[in-house]
Amino acid sequence: MKYKIYILIFFFGMIFMPQINHAQVDFNKTPDDDLGNVEDKTQELFFEALKQKAIENYDRAVTALLQCIEIDKSQSVFYYELGKNYNLLKNFGEAEDALKKAIKEQPDNEWYLDELYDVYAQQNDYDKAIKTVKQLVKYHPDYKEDLAMLYFKNKDYNDALKILDELDKEQGITPSRDLMRNQIYAATGRKKDQIENLEERVENHPDEESNYLALIYRYSENNDKEKAFETAKKLLEIKPNSQLVHLALYKFYLEGNDPEKAIASMKIVLQSTQINPDAKIMVLSDFVKFVGQNPEYEQDLVEATSFALDDTNEKSQIELAQYYLTKGDKAKALTHFNEALKMDADNFTVLKNVLLLDIDLGHYQEAASKSKTALLKFPSQPLLYLVNGVALNKLNRAEEAIESLETGLDYIIDDPKMEADFYKQLSLSHTSLNNTVKAKTFRDKAKQLEPTN
Repeated sequence: MKYKIYILIFFFGMIFMPQINHAQVDFNKTPDDDLGNVEDKTQELFFEALKQKAIENYDRAVTALLQCIEIDKSQSVFYYELGKNYNLLKNFGEAEDALKKAIKEQPDNEWYLDELYDVYAQQNDYDKAIKTVKQLVKYHPDYKEDLAMLYFKNKDYNDALKILDELDKEQGITPSRDLMRNQIYAATGRKKDQIENLEERVENHPDEESNYLALIYRYSENNDKEKAFETAKKLLEIKPNSQLVHLALYKFYLEGNDPEKAIASMKIVLQSTQINPDAKIMVLSDFVKFVGQNPEYEQDLVEATSFALDDTNEKSQIELAQYYLTKGDKAKALTHFNEALKMDADNFTVLKNVLLLDIDLGHYQEAASKSKTALLKFPSQPLLYLVNGVALNKLNRAEEAIESLETGLDYIIDDPKMEADFYKQLSLSHTSLNNTVKAKTFRDKAKQLEPTN
């Protein structure tokens, strides 16, 4: 975390401010030495350095700053700017040396320290970065989170956790710090400490829902289902209107053979505006599997999906379509596949299912039209030509079928079964046109490709 409040005007004023002298000075008097106006020359060089840095000519900026230092070695800002330019040139050794000289002149200057921290951070020199950030914390407590991260990267896990504990007490819990904390627990295998930390949070902040949810997750991860279930029930007592808790409860109810409560929880999840679509899809998938084994609850599934599905939830539509396929209800499966296709017209797997179901259900006009449109997007997919040919044959449009099928044959690669299907359809097309010789030829080709068992 960087805190750069560098005000050049301040520096200019400090560097080039005329010295106040109580004695009378004759400004018209010619200088006694022959050095010329040193102050003007230094100012000119310094502004040149700033200009060159602004247009990313860092080498030229360095040259100008070295000339400034040659004239006046006492100005810390020259070393600071020199260090910044070396840093931008990735010349970290020279950058460190220059910034250390600046800090030697002004040990408490936070901008100088911050730039030195950046030099170390870019080199992943965590020991030196830690030492520098410890000084910066005096000026900005927000650097403490940087310090925790540096301890973490340096594998000083105890020091990192100590800082995180302090920050949580001072500023409250944040997702970024929790992520770091969990990474430390994962790296060290300290699951017990992780759970104890969450238990303490629940005890200290009994109205904070997120603490319960995190604890439920960690108990479940640790295979302590009993404690996870108890924590979920406790959260429900404290917050009866909680929706997120049902993401855990429905699983516990299913495993505990309490289907009525499980279904009630699943319905809450699927109706929730707080729960993201991916989580809902997981619940819906479990709901579908449950109803597959317990068909007496199918009406509950229908009811749940009526408010769970929306125009943007493609995955849930596919999930339901697959469920109805396993049930043998092709009409309902087709309805949901069609809804999914509306959301993603480029999903070839869904498109294939729609076309095959249209054929199975005798929707030949729809199959012919959809497959023709699909060929504009997928001109090298032989299945589309086959579906188109089948549909056209069923519609007694044999000549169009032959054209489509013969084109599709060119796209078949190492698929004897599909090739045989093409020949069968071509045989049907020629039969309907009374081309008996060609019909027999294609029929024979199909037979030659069929496996002999």
